[in-house]
Amino acid sequence: MTPPTASPHAYRQNAVLSATPEQLVVLLYDGAQRFLRNARAAIEAGEIERAHKALRSAEMIIAHLDTVLDHEHDPALAERLSSVYRFCLAHLGRARLDLDAGKVSEVARMLGELRGAWAEVADGRSHD
Repeated sequence: MTPPTASPHAYRQNAVLSATPEQLVVLLYDGAQRFLRNARAAIEAGEIERAHKALRSAEMIIAHLDTVLDHEHDPALAERLSSVYRFCLAHLGRARLDLDAGKVSEVARMLGELRGAWAEVADGRSHD
């Protein structure tokens, strides 16, 4: 008899439940990146509805990241991040209207850089 294996959903759920706040931010970036990859592929394939759904999911994550910024702890950093998130949302809106996969890639690159920084913070926190 083979041992049962955890489903990807169960693995993800466990990762979320045991994550630090910084690791949760990294997971959100990962989710946004996944939706942006799907949106880019859908735009390139001419699948407008699938692109719209993927863009909407990425936009929801980016909007959430913006709403949970801690403006009390570091107001200047929070404002800079908020500006980046607002730019990303506006750029994705233009990508949707223009069906421009390049704009989606630009947002993905920006979020990738932020994700890397948060991963470093999360990794440093997990070693404390």
